[in-house]
Amino acid sequence: MEKKYKISEFAHLVGLLPYTLRYYENEKLITPHRYDNGQRYYTNHDIRWVGFLLHLKGCGMSMNEIKEYVKLRSQGDSTIPQRKAWLQKVKANSLSKIKEMQFHLKILSHKIDWYDGKLNNCDYGSFAEYLDRFEKKGK
Repeated sequence: MEKKYKISEFAHLVGLLPYTLRYYENEKLITPHRYDNGQRYYTNHDIRWVGFLLHLKGCGMSMNEIKEYVKLRSQGDSTIPQRKAWLQKVKANSLSKIKEMQFHLKILSHKIDWYDGKLNNCDYGSFAEYLDRFEKKGK
């Protein structure tokens, strides 16, 4: 028999507040199961589903995009090509953001190195001159 979790237990397991879970429910992102008395409960399957939703959110999907994805999912396997295309777009956007972040981190690292040089009385000139050295070397 599958374990059943009350909303407070489930919230703790997925790292969200009960308020957020109710919001997700209202937005039709999740559908809790109900006991005969109407009280909600969730299962391990729901934990995995919310985990996936959080991955989508973490990859930069907006709530409207996530809602559209969930809507397509609810329509069954006939929407797999659309969902796959959507996820490929999200993946491409995420990879682009990662590449941009790596560039920013590279500049930040150069700035830290430049400061280290200043603290050790090395004369690298201005930071712009210091960066020019890397561009000339192709780094």
